[in-house]
Amino acid sequence: MKYHTTDLLYENPLAEPADVEAFVLEGDAATTFPRGQLRLESVHGPDEVDVPHFVFWCPEEFPDDIAISWDFWPVAEPGLCMLFFAAKGRDGEDVLDSSLADRTGDYPEYHSGDIDALHASYYRRNFHGEPWDEREFQTINLRKSHGFHLVAEGGDPIPNVRDAKPPYPITVVKSGPEVAFYVDDLEVFHWTDDESTGPALGGGKIGFRQMSPFVGEYADLTVHSIETE
Repeated sequence: MKYHTTDLLYENPLAEPADVEAFVLEGDAATTFPRGQLRLESVHGPDEVDVPHFVFWCPEEFPDDIAISWDFWPVAEPGLCMLFFAAKGRDGEDVLDSSLADRTGDYPEYHSGDIDALHASYYRRNFHGEPWDEREFQTINLRKSHGFHLVAEGGDPIPNVRDAKPPYPITVVKSGPEVAFYVDDLEVFHWTDDESTGPALGGGKIGFRQMSPFVGEYADLTVHSIETE
């Protein structure tokens, strides 16, 4: 996808507690900064409670035509990471509006509840009951909701924790019907919404989701306006 960034809309180093003071947590998680970057991890093991997973929402509302970038460190696996973006209530509400149903990090609340969103899942090392073909070839997937529509996927270039040499710069680009996902400037997928799964989504909020017991770290979150070429 050919684009160039223009205005810087948002910048957050994610380096200390004050940087995420306004973020909204759904589910139970620990937010710590042992290496001067945001570490996220569930406070529950995968078999301790019904829903040990969580979502951590950035409080800012973003328009369409943006590039979302951050640095990513996989620290401990198994688990899964996901970015929700273009997230709004189904009637256009702010995704954090109190009129919407409460959410606790349980995935069906996000793909089949009262919000619309795009969700890019990456670092999918969820080995509990995962088919062998998925363990042998890891993918980064894009889904669109409302609904559980798998609309794009590509091979995941990030190695397992023992072989990783982070940070891995990740960028998600959203422009009208087009979405692209990059790891260290490598395009993993580029998808154009043909609206067969409903109208193309526009602007909205972004949020980070993790599945227990994965531990991940994040830094240097930025959002830029873009123009496509």
